[in-house]
Amino acid sequence: MTCLPGKVDRQLGLVIDLDTCVGCHACVTACKGWNDQGYGVPLSDQDPYGADPSGTFLNRVHSYQVEPPGEVPMIVNFPRSCLHCADAPCVTVCPTGASYKRTEDGIVLVNEDACIGCGLCAWACPYGARELDMGAGVMKKCTLCVDRIYNENLPEEDREPACVRTCPTGARHFGDLSDPASAVSRLVAERGGIDLMPEQGTRPANKYLPPRGKDRAPASLLEPLLDVQATGLAGWLDRMLGRF
Repeated sequence: MTCLPGKVDRQLGLVIDLDTCVGCHACVTACKGWNDQGYGVPLSDQDPYGADPSGTFLNRVHSYQVEPPGEVPMIVNFPRSCLHCADAPCVTVCPTGASYKRTEDGIVLVNEDACIGCGLCAWACPYGARELDMGAGVMKKCTLCVDRIYNENLPEEDREPACVRTCPTGARHFGDLSDPASAVSRLVAERGGIDLMPEQGTRPANKYLPPRGKDRAPASLLEPLLDVQATGLAGWLDRMLGRF
């Protein structure tokens, strides 16, 4: 089995804004496309055009309708991928040492040459972030596009995970979460970023920014148009945009 590093030099990860994610699945498509050609074996699909298609994805988006007390029901789109945990249980259960956490950047990876496809890591992960590639017989997971973020042949602006680069609403952010002064750390502090399932004790690197609550539904369709107060047109416009 693999031991987790005592400390990492830095911790790269994602910050995902649940308030601005629209569930378009552009991140899913970009992830699949990049990982069909880069790190490890390509992600396989089974019977993709048949009656029962299946395949391997490193990033998935789920949508839920929630009804906060006293507020208008809303749809929350929830992207899910590996969280690159500090106390990653997928690493410590691996019998061959194929799963490991890098000391230089905190990214959790799989050495596919050593993976035997036993599935113990998928069983241990509380987030369902690992998938067995049925074509290759090895476990696959988000790599934070490790073959992309360090690729000096790419323009500087492209050296970030494919999901981040492609997100049309800017809901996904990438950076060093161990640096309190980094843009992602400041975003987490300002917006009250949270860990997913903190009771599991895995200390995930990735953070989620909670959706902002929506105002109550207007009594009539004209109410928003009549709600111009002393703050003037700019204040009214800011409030209107904040409702949607």
